Amino acid sequence: MYKPAVLATAIAFALHAAPLCAQTDEQTAEQAAELDVVIVTGTRVSNRSATYTAAPVDVIGVEQIERSGAPELNQALSINLPSFNFPRPGLADGTDTIRPATLRGLSPDQTLVLLNSKRRHTSSLVNINGTVGRGAAAVDLNTIPTAAVQTIEVLRDGASAQYGSDAISGVINVLLRRASEGGGATLTVGQRESEYTTPVTPPPAGATWSAPEQITRSVSDGATTTASMWKGFALGEAGYFTLSAEYKDQQRTERGGYDFRQQYPLVNGGFDIREANFDRFNAWFGEPEIEQKTVFANWGIDQSEGARLYGWASYQDRDAVSAGFYRRALDTRNVIEIYPDGFLPLIAPEVTDASAALGYEWNWGPWFMDTSLVFGRNEMAFTITNTLNASIGPSSRTEFDAGGFDYDQWVFNFSGVRSVDFDALASPLNIAAGLEARRESYSIFAGEPDSYRQGDALLPNGARPQAGSQVFPGFRPSNEVDEDRNAVGVYLDLEANLSEKLLGSAAIRAEDYSDFGSNVTGKLALRYDINDSFALRGSLQNGFRAPSPQQQYFTATSTNFINGIPFDITTFPPQDPAARALGAQPLDAEESINVSLGTVFRIADVTVTIDAYRIDVDDRIVLSENLTAGNVRDYLTSLGFIGIGGGRFFINGVDTETQGVDVVVNFPLDTADLGRFDFILSGNYNDTEVTRVPSTNELSSLDPAPTLFGRINVLSFEQGTPKDKIGASVNWKRERFGATLRATRYGEVLDPGTSEQFDFLMSPKTLVDLEGRIELGERSELALGAENIFDQYPDASPISRNTTGNTPFSNYSPFGRSGRLVYARLSFEF
Repeated sequence: MYKPAVLATAIAFALHAAPLCAQTDEQTAEQAAELDVVIVTGTRVSNRSATYTAAPVDVIGVEQIERSGAPELNQALSINLPSFNFPRPGLADGTDTIRPATLRGLSPDQTLVLLNSKRRHTSSLVNINGTVGRGAAAVDLNTIPTAAVQTIEVLRDGASAQYGSDAISGVINVLLRRASEGGGATLTVGQRESEYTTPVTPPPAGATWSAPEQITRSVSDGATTTASMWKGFALGEAGYFTLSAEYKDQQRTERGGYDFRQQYPLVNGGFDIREANFDRFNAWFGEPEIEQKTVFANWGIDQSEGARLYGWASYQDRDAVSAGFYRRALDTRNVIEIYPDGFLPLIAPEVTDASAALGYEWNWGPWFMDTSLVFGRNEMAFTITNTLNASIGPSSRTEFDAGGFDYDQWVFNFSGVRSVDFDALASPLNIAAGLEARRESYSIFAGEPDSYRQGDALLPNGARPQAGSQVFPGFRPSNEVDEDRNAVGVYLDLEANLSEKLLGSAAIRAEDYSDFGSNVTGKLALRYDINDSFALRGSLQNGFRAPSPQQQYFTATSTNFINGIPFDITTFPPQDPAARALGAQPLDAEESINVSLGTVFRIADVTVTIDAYRIDVDDRIVLSENLTAGNVRDYLTSLGFIGIGGGRFFINGVDTETQGVDVVVNFPLDTADLGRFDFILSGNYNDTEVTRVPSTNELSSLDPAPTLFGRINVLSFEQGTPKDKIGASVNWKRERFGATLRATRYGEVLDPGTSEQFDFLMSPKTLVDLEGRIELGERSELALGAENIFDQYPDASPISRNTTGNTPFSNYSPFGRSGRLVYARLSFEF
């Protein structure tokens, strides 16, 4: 049910305030002068402007992205969109390298990403650690360089009936630059200059070293250099070929605290003398180290009678390094002959991402036709360094190939659009119909044997140490999969002015998947223009998200010794016999009902939009808790699963209710003496409630019954993203000079614990960004700026949540925990 206060607030705003335009951050003078930007997202009517749609569409230009100062595209979007958040977790294995973002507080995989209006492939990584977006496999927007982007359109409304699976919370459509001449180059250098304070874990009783109650640390790290360029070439007399390239080198940041734990084994009953001189900043908790090379080409050739041949291609290679938790010298996971002082294992994934498309548009009688074939592939291969396999003993190597996974997608589209005149309608009826066929493949490839095998070494007490490369055991041959599936969908989309003031649209889509069955979705949307300055709009639709191949087939295994007995702890595919024994079922689609109601209002140059929404999602796919209790092991053994100590699996069964409101106000101001100002105010309130959690008859019969989806995961859904976010910015330009000032306030966020006493509620924080610009000539510009100029951090975790000292800040922080970034940007046009 809607909470009355939320809906009442939205309606009050709608009736008494001024609604807004679709752009949500600073605009250049040229952009501000043309508020009615033509869009292609959320509508299949040509020449539809952003302010005359039946659903909210934000248009973000490349200049807005560049002037955000953000080193990542996801981060730039989080600055520009009121309900978009990018937490940037650390110490989360592959999620450090491919980090998810959320729209309207929903899962990262519940937002559909398009590239040039065609479905973009997801990453091969599924997030399995304790971060926002756990269990999701989402599109990695950082595979698209800023230099290749012309605009980004964001539909903040469900659109499964229009675009298919995943479009529950909205659609992000990245439109590539089209240029047959000209070019540009940009060099950006930045550095983190920051200071942070954290409480300190007290040393153990009788320690020979001391510790203050808190430590303040000044850091200068995270140096980042990004060099990018684009160049337009003519293809014949009526074609373009736009080539973009980007090189990024990012050094790591470290935001860990002091580790005052005992590091070395006791010597004759006393502490080792080395404890006093040990470097207790032994963690690597922060931004990963990244070297990234990207090339993008976008092209098109106009032909006779309105036909056009088009396509694009891209390739990215990303080498990253992040860390796990420090293994102390006395840790049973250490081999003291190899690392006498302990070690920090490093995860070094190599991500390769490629895409290509070929399409053709033409006129066929009254129909405008479009057909295309799009390919995308993402691979993530893991090398684990500065590590060991403790079960092998002193002869263990310290670097391993741990294997990895890949995902690829083929999408074929065939569609047509035409208009038909009807006397009963105030405008021609726009009819769009089409077919989309998709093939997806997912595979896991094993690492080298020493990355996962069990050696013969024994601990001093005779027990066996954990097998596999420390921090990330390699994938085993038994984990290897190579699966694919097919999906075919057809849709019909209608839009017309039902009267002079009433715009209506309707869409229906039917899809069939080879692995789980069929789905039908529909959408109705209306917009009523009361006058030239004020309009109401709303939509009602059902949506769906198909289970991803990553969720259906991901599996990994590690061996743990419990009371001296080895057990395999596995992330099971739902169809695995052991998972089925625990009650797993083949995954089905998530289903949603979306309702929205909004206003668009303009008074003089002030434009305001207010959009309230409710999104109910049933049967959300989640990753279960780790099911490793003794009664689970005994139950599996009784069924003949010898040596399996439990694990986890993906399961449908979580229902959620999300409701909120987005508000954006745009006010351009021209002055005679001071230049041009563009003011933007945006805000979002978002509330999610979990109304059902999954269970299985098999596990419910055990005593005590294990929890499939527990307290931490429930509260992560409900309070793991801010309930409110407010942004305000002003962009100024006068002759050769310009500046941008922006403030973003993030509401409180909960990092849930195993019980209420371990919950950690982070207070609201406001981040301020400032950039100044000067034109050095007609074709060059220098910018100096600071992101988070006042060096704000999330609240530091209490000692009860940070007993190692390694993780003083929560991964649930909606703006990360890296502190101030100062940067300079030099841009040229040619």
